[in-house]
Amino acid sequence: MDGLQALLVVTLVAALTPMIVAALPGPGLPQVVVLILAGVLIGPQGLGLASTTGIKLLSDVGLGFLFLLAGYELDLRLLRAHAGRLAIMGWVISAVISVGTVAALGFLGFVHAFVPIGLALTTTALGTLLPILHDNNMLAGQFGRYVLAAGAVGELFPIVAISLFLTGRGEFVAIASILAVGVMAILLTLLPRIIGDAKLRAIFRQGRRATSQTTLRWSIVLLLLLLVAAEKFGLDVVLGAMLAGMVLRSWTHQVDVDVTPLEGKLDAVGYGFFIPVFFVASGMALDVKSIAENPVRLIVFFVLLLVVRGLPSLLVYRRALPLRQRVEMTFITATTMPLLIALAAIGLSTGVMIPANAAALVGAGVLSVLFYPLIAISVARRGCTVAAGPDAAVAGSGASAGGVVGAARAVGEPSAAIEADAADDHTAPRPASDPAPGQGTADGWPAA
Repeated sequence: MDGLQALLVVTLVAALTPMIVAALPGPGLPQVVVLILAGVLIGPQGLGLASTTGIKLLSDVGLGFLFLLAGYELDLRLLRAHAGRLAIMGWVISAVISVGTVAALGFLGFVHAFVPIGLALTTTALGTLLPILHDNNMLAGQFGRYVLAAGAVGELFPIVAISLFLTGRGEFVAIASILAVGVMAILLTLLPRIIGDAKLRAIFRQGRRATSQTTLRWSIVLLLLLLVAAEKFGLDVVLGAMLAGMVLRSWTHQVDVDVTPLEGKLDAVGYGFFIPVFFVASGMALDVKSIAENPVRLIVFFVLLLVVRGLPSLLVYRRALPLRQRVEMTFITATTMPLLIALAAIGLSTGVMIPANAAALVGAGVLSVLFYPLIAISVARRGCTVAAGPDAAVAGSGASAGGVVGAARAVGEPSAAIEADAADDHTAPRPASDPAPGQGTADGWPAA
């Protein structure tokens, strides 16, 4: 099947997915789940209706968009606040547990690729989680800030570690490459100052027109530029995508204009086309045969994701969140997939990871996306309160009314009042006007 026919099948699946989700009885199933399962169904190991060969480029761009939007939500000031410090502490604890776990698995002869699997167990799929949590109103108030911080650390830190330890170019060269791409990103953040505020505001206003779409086009140029830069320096492309999102956020901070139209366009282009293609392609590429032959490996990795990455949340947030929300955080932080695909590919290409473990690792990531967010949503629906801070009412309404990018950004903005009280976070009863957590849209995906 040629690329155009494969793309037709994939886009048809993407278009049918919200209808399938709406028709299913019971609570809304996240669209990500249906997209992945549909990819398995139509892929080479299913009905054979399409292959990933003809849509690989679009899938890669979809992966880039996923991390672009995740990077756009990452405000480095949040990492310096209380939520960020707890997130870093949680990741460090996960990393320590992961080292011991992988050492034990290596001693038993279960794994040989220590670094890729060790990093895989410390990741969190913030980009994948954003639409799911947004549509179930789980990004509101202080709890949303803790989620964004934990998800950002769970993506950013492993990405940097991948670039340092798994490029195969030596640590000095890897550090130099990271610094080079980082300097390029910093220089790009200075671009608005060079252009000038007046000209930049004019560009933003002109970019709102239906025919010009200037701001959207430059956002895509920025994404592709840093993707290419990361690839040229031998780094994983997801680092470039994450930096592109951070640079784009910096640009919008420096311009005193309403960026809601741009955020809506990023939602539409990303979640409307490219990101669904990536998820369907991920399902198509899943090595179901290897997983079926070695189901124990899949189960082991699936459980270890929860133990290594999730369970530390019960300890780290014991003074910041009630038990119910700590349980939610446990399953949210244990959700991962995109980075597992990258780590499995690196392990296979270097010959340090056996195909059975690579397939099981990716399969465990898919299962984590299928089940862990649903468990977190189920726990949230049983609760009657959400964590509330000084901005809880605003954040709560934004999470349910706007797009994914705008809602998550609103929650992620640190404020002086919050940072002043950060060390003394408390929970408060949810206002009666706020939707209950877990009661989002039936689609499980943002409206374009």
